[in-house]
Amino acid sequence: MHQPSLKTVSVFRRHYGRRYTELPVDGIDQTAFFISCADTFMRPEHYDLRPGDIVRWRQEEGYVEAVISNVTREPKAVRVALHECHALPADFFPY
Repeated sequence: MHQPSLKTVSVFRRHYGRRYTELPVDGIDQTAFFISCADTFMRPEHYDLRPGDIVRWRQEEGYVEAVISNVTREPKAVRVALHECHALPADFFPY
């Protein structure tokens, strides 16, 4: 049985530090990510995501970094728009 891979992001806030480490997301690409709050105790307003936060995630053999440009909270989901997306150097280590 093939299980889908878990997609996660790490979120950093300037002048604060790490906000989330390995936050599970339901979908991500270079322009946006999506978190479904259906069938969970977490609600969209529980996530502390803001424009300007830096997001990093693993993609294929390396890491990608982007900046949050907009956060939309729906009744059962959080949609986050990204900009300034770029690949990090091959020797980047996330911790």
